[in-house]
Amino acid sequence: MSETADERSLASRLRLAVVRLNRRLRAQRAGDDLSLTQISALSTLHKCGPVTPGQLAAREGVQPPSMTRVIAALEERAYVVRTPHPTDGRQAIVTLTDAGRDYVLATISRREAWLDTRLAELSDEQRRVLSDAAEIIERMAERG
Repeated sequence: MSETADERSLASRLRLAVVRLNRRLRAQRAGDDLSLTQISALSTLHKCGPVTPGQLAAREGVQPPSMTRVIAALEERAYVVRTPHPTDGRQAIVTLTDAGRDYVLATISRREAWLDTRLAELSDEQRRVLSDAAEIIERMAERG
């Protein structure tokens, strides 16, 4: 097999492994009542702080009307609140509530607990390899 074919094989295996791991991690959430889009919006608010609906839509890569529906559903569950924008009366600011923050933190905790359990099943050497791989993957992701 040529070097290019080996590289493609590695790229394919890595892509599939990352997708499968991500799918498993996404399944570990605080409850089944929210969609993945809603959880992602909550996570973005947790990470970035209060934003306008348009900013949230842009960060999530969805159209503003879709984000409006997501925000309404999260507001109905009291996970976010909308308040008037301080300088633009046409805008609102979306903020995570304590309940929303608790949901995000519980989901993070469940995901990390699941991953900790899987990591505990590995040898010390395998965990070292994964630690090195995590650093490499982080660098790859930063390059865009």
